[in-house]
Amino acid sequence: MKRLHIPFLSDKLGVSYTISAVIMTACTITLVIVASVYAYQVLEQQRGAAEFNVAKKSILAFNDAFENTAWKPKAVQSARFTLNYGQLELIPCTEPLSVNVSVGTFSTAVQYSTGLVRYYTKTKYANFGEGYELYILGDESLLVTGTTESYGRALIAQSWDCVNITLSYRVRAMRTSVINIDDTPVNYVDIWVIKVVIGAHSSYLGDFDLKAKCLNVTTYTPPECPISVGNGNCTISVQFGSETPSSAPIALVAGKVVFNFVVAEVQVTL
Repeated sequence: MKRLHIPFLSDKLGVSYTISAVIMTACTITLVIVASVYAYQVLEQQRGAAEFNVAKKSILAFNDAFENTAWKPKAVQSARFTLNYGQLELIPCTEPLSVNVSVGTFSTAVQYSTGLVRYYTKTKYANFGEGYELYILGDESLLVTGTTESYGRALIAQSWDCVNITLSYRVRAMRTSVINIDDTPVNYVDIWVIKVVIGAHSSYLGDFDLKAKCLNVTTYTPPECPISVGNGNCTISVQFGSETPSSAPIALVAGKVVFNFVVAEVQVTL
């Protein structure tokens, strides 16, 4: 028996194969695009996370350069930054740094202006959880009383949308010597303060060298010195803006005491 040939059914089968091929091709292209976008986003996140880790090292390297210049007038050192996903922010003084000295009935307070250096990036590149805080240099204290601790303190802190690494500087206070003058022991207590000098509020990205230059070092002694003291302690207190104040006692021998505020002004620029 001869099979009946129906031409319009053959045409429909051909069209069906063509449509299926087009759909499969479109789906394949879509999947490739989605996969490429996802892979690009993952790669960008990995690069941003890697930059955050490098930025931590750059902040610490800059602190080394900064402290190496702080007490050497006209000295200049720098550290290299390479930033594409986050930015470095130079923040002029917004809140005062106050240093208070008290012993017996004597008390004096001196205020200074100092700026901050801050790196920040989005939480899609570094995410530790909102409210996270960690010091990678120093601690929460605004005052150090030993010779081995760094002046600098670097804090990682996360808000809801970004992570910051903020570099600031603490005050150091120590009794440096006791000298007999006319058979009277005289205690010398030195308070070292670093003023970070920053012009305008600014942000930077790309490749650049961040420089620290010591402008000058000055010493201020309250006119009331030397002050008569008995055996006991003097107290040094430091407060910066709204932060919790830090204080520490410094042992004195009976006699007299002289307080010296040694202040280094260090300019931070590109």
